[in-house]
Amino acid sequence: MPAQPVLAVDWQGGVSDAWTTVATFLPKLVFFFIVLIVGFLLAKALAKITDGVLERVGFDKAVERGGVKQALSKSKYDASDIVARLVKYAVMLFALVIAFNVFGPNPISELLQDVIAFLPRLIVAIIIVVIAAAIAKVVKDLVSSTLGGLSYGNVIANIASVFILFLGVVAALNQVGVATTVTTPVLVTILATIGGVIVVGAGGGLIKPMQLRWEEWLSSAEREKETIKAQVNQGGGKHEQVAPLGQEYQTDRQASDPSLETRPL
Repeated sequence: MPAQPVLAVDWQGGVSDAWTTVATFLPKLVFFFIVLIVGFLLAKALAKITDGVLERVGFDKAVERGGVKQALSKSKYDASDIVARLVKYAVMLFALVIAFNVFGPNPISELLQDVIAFLPRLIVAIIIVVIAAAIAKVVKDLVSSTLGGLSYGNVIANIASVFILFLGVVAALNQVGVATTVTTPVLVTILATIGGVIVVGAGGGLIKPMQLRWEEWLSSAEREKETIKAQVNQGGGKHEQVAPLGQEYQTDRQASDPSLETRPL
């Protein structure tokens, strides 16, 4: 029989390679957990600081003035808490990127870097929506108080508020780069429609109604002027009647008591 070949196994080399791999991996794993723990503590501290600063500068009050308050009415977090949590998660993502980079280039690190690059734009978009909602609320109150006596005053106020809020949402979406190919044409279409209505109305059908409305405003202002003038004149007449009544009272006293004399000043 031919001799069977003998397989030589380098047990010593295999154990040495395994030990080298473990010895190289363990420090990286320890550093990975250290970075995660430090990142978690730092994220928690920064979130608390951010929440306190936003509450002191009145960020929640600014949100309450806008329509965002209704959106957050059923949430257990207010606006400052949401921003603080975004800061916390951003710091945690930074810590995760640093921790995973210990093991060298990997898909997880690339994904986390893309998310981190997106977070600042998301925070700016949230701030844009909050500011737009506050401005929309102020404009709505101003238009409602100015045109409250008109039948269509509230309608104009609501349209102005919704339009301003829509502009804020479009700007926020453009900031984060979401649906820009949809929101931009829609915004252009709305502005073009409003401009067309104004041009057509000014050049045609709205001239006569606006002329009649202007005449009604002038007539109303004239009536108010006459009413105020009559009230002022009536008040002046009452003031002039005070002196004769005083003189009559003094004359009656002198007639009843001749010893009273009018002394010159």
